[in-house]
Amino acid sequence: MLTFLGARTRYCDGITRRSALKVGAFTFGSTALTLADVYRAEAAAKAKNPNATSSQHKAIINVFLGGGPPHQDMWDLKPDAPEEIRGEFKPIDTNVPGIRIGETFKRIAGMMDKFAILRSIVGAKGGHDGYQVTTGYSKDSLMPMGGRPGIGSVMAKLRGPVDPSVPPFIGLAEPTKHLEWSDAGRAGFLGSAFGAFKPSGPDMVNMKLNAINQTQLGDRKKLLESFDGLRKELDINGNIAGADAATERAMNVLLSSKLLDAMDLSKEDPKIRERYGDGKPYQFQADGAPTANDQFLMARRLVQAGARCVTLSFGRWDSHSKNFDLVRDHGGKLDQALTALVWDLERCDMLQDTVVIAWGEFGRTPRINKSAGRDHWPQVSSAILAGGGLKTGQAIGSTNRLGEFAKDRPITFGEVFATLYTALGLNPDTNPINDPTGRPQHLADGEAMRELV
Repeated sequence: MLTFLGARTRYCDGITRRSALKVGAFTFGSTALTLADVYRAEAAAKAKNPNATSSQHKAIINVFLGGGPPHQDMWDLKPDAPEEIRGEFKPIDTNVPGIRIGETFKRIAGMMDKFAILRSIVGAKGGHDGYQVTTGYSKDSLMPMGGRPGIGSVMAKLRGPVDPSVPPFIGLAEPTKHLEWSDAGRAGFLGSAFGAFKPSGPDMVNMKLNAINQTQLGDRKKLLESFDGLRKELDINGNIAGADAATERAMNVLLSSKLLDAMDLSKEDPKIRERYGDGKPYQFQADGAPTANDQFLMARRLVQAGARCVTLSFGRWDSHSKNFDLVRDHGGKLDQALTALVWDLERCDMLQDTVVIAWGEFGRTPRINKSAGRDHWPQVSSAILAGGGLKTGQAIGSTNRLGEFAKDRPITFGEVFATLYTALGLNPDTNPINDPTGRPQHLADGEAMRELV
């Protein structure tokens, strides 16, 4: 951990300045890895695969709607179904003729040509976790050797960093009481070295910048001066010169301001920050994630700085009661955050190379329960995508009249991930990844969706 002794100044995104300056950690169970360990593993991987390249900066922002969002209240409304099925929301027209979505998503409706909706995802296993939406596989796949790696870990392994001071895979999810809802995506059989870099994570390297006192912490100039002082001290002591290349590179990350700058939302134009919003007040959070809209802005900044995969968890969608109040709250904030992100990526000329997806672990029951809620429904779920050079302005698949099952074009998690990898410049058929036995494993169990690529 890189620790700064000073006041707890809170940013607008809810992250304290102290926690923002604890630059990352990789902790898996009882195993803690230093950043230098990660770079050693990366160097070893490149030695085995010298053709790997980081010259093409394609990226993904994977938004986990933990808890299971209700497909029939968002992207697949059933206005002709009985009252106990259709619920309170009405469908509205979008700027793409023939596509209608829930009334909560007015901004997305006005930008529907930039989005694609998947209405008939099948194969959810019903677990209250993000495993399938970060890996594309069920939990039992290759579990004896550690399980399947998430898409961020695969990108870190096969592509490596774009910039030596910015980790390729970053998980922004705030810690949640139900831990599975803040899972950034696991490294699986690739090993912990390729896990997510978590800016709010636990200790990584025991370093302290004692030159900063509480009154100086808020002063950016003093902070940068202390960086310079630490670097000089380490040089005098011979610690940097005597370290191996991986340790030196890790030190460069810790002493670089690029990662910190990307996370410093105060550097953004206030009008852009206002466009995203902050998602407050946080409601219906309970044991889940906050509706932190500003993390969408931070994700864009991190991708712009060099990250290849940024994951975040948005809201708690487990609506066993007050489903419609929850969707009005969470849905309205998601509507603002997603449209701001897509607009912003396009403004920065990044949309073509950055794919955005938002989805949950399963759908919810067609029938409304006595608490005005919807319960778990793994039989079908949905997703919304944008960017990445995909063919947007369409809704793919459908469910039956009551929203119970896929009526046509069932879409598997494997097909979605094959599509995502294709958008990221990786061919799921010709870019396998070796498991610990040396056996090549496919990145996805399916083919890229012809409707999108």
